[in-house]
Amino acid sequence: MLNPVNLDASAALLEQVNQALQNSTPLRIQGGNSKAFLGREVAGEIIDTRPHRGIVTYDPTELVITARAGTPLSELCAALDAQGQMLPCEPPSFGDDATVGGMVAAGLSGPRRPWSGSVRDFVLGTRVITGHGKHLRFGGEVMKNVAGYDLSRLLAGSFGCLGLLTEVSLKVLPKPRQCSSIALEMNIDRALLKLAEWGQQPMPISAASHDGKVLRLRLEGGEGSVAAAHDRLGGEVLAPSYWDDLNQQRLAFFNEGLPLWRLSLPNNIGHLALPGEQLIDWGGAQRWLKSDAGAEAIQTIASEVGGHALCYSHGVSDSPFQPLANPLLRYHRQLKAQLDPQGIFNPGRMYAGI
Repeated sequence: MLNPVNLDASAALLEQVNQALQNSTPLRIQGGNSKAFLGREVAGEIIDTRPHRGIVTYDPTELVITARAGTPLSELCAALDAQGQMLPCEPPSFGDDATVGGMVAAGLSGPRRPWSGSVRDFVLGTRVITGHGKHLRFGGEVMKNVAGYDLSRLLAGSFGCLGLLTEVSLKVLPKPRQCSSIALEMNIDRALLKLAEWGQQPMPISAASHDGKVLRLRLEGGEGSVAAAHDRLGGEVLAPSYWDDLNQQRLAFFNEGLPLWRLSLPNNIGHLALPGEQLIDWGGAQRWLKSDAGAEAIQTIASEVGGHALCYSHGVSDSPFQPLANPLLRYHRQLKAQLDPQGIFNPGRMYAGI
């Protein structure tokens, strides 16, 4: 199955990168710009991936799809949906213009993340224009080719700082046969305890959030297992659109106001007395926080329990990503120096000087 809009602009992208290398010109990688609010400000010449688009190959029987970086994420998801398949990591788009390359570069995953895996887990292979002016292929299109940790997976969540992603091969999965969502009234402490308990049992939970008063669960799987879990747990039936509204930040909680932070935490962390209003996602592993507290205070709270915090409100902090310990910072710098020695790709997007 091929996408009717299929344009290979890799030669033009490679030429622009090589010109930038000759002139020592920094490049600001841009797709649909739907994630532009994340990270630090980047100064540089825009290099637009959107002309390089289209589904290259898709074999539903092999559960693998390959698409160019500028392909609209909505087109890729529509192609999968027509075959009863999906991206299991449920990446948010934050708008109609999101691209496949931006999805991988940002590495953001939706409510299903703790139960199915992250964007990185489903990247099989990539094509990348490196800071050496080469267009290279890494990984492959089958799971056995990525038994070792390779560059393709490093690119997921790198925010374009390591190279220009031009193509990606992704593992996909069939959609669940049955889906049901329920709402249970309980306080946050009991909700976190119950989620930890259910995590040790064969419960078909694929999403869990808590707003301070109500625990919301999504149950997915076979008809029998979903029905049995629903009967056991009880609760009010919840519209399935809730999870998409949560994922795309359309809930009232996300209305503009105080700065928004995302705290990513280890599993089974109890209730945290955070300085502001919070919404629990990922069964407790992700906490959304609206707060006017300082960046250092919020990031310190996250690091003390083994997690990290990212500011989702542009311009609030000069260090929106959790500051790195010196050994990790050194590795980041060494990796950047190897893949982008002149530092032309999205300089400073994640950390100053990288």
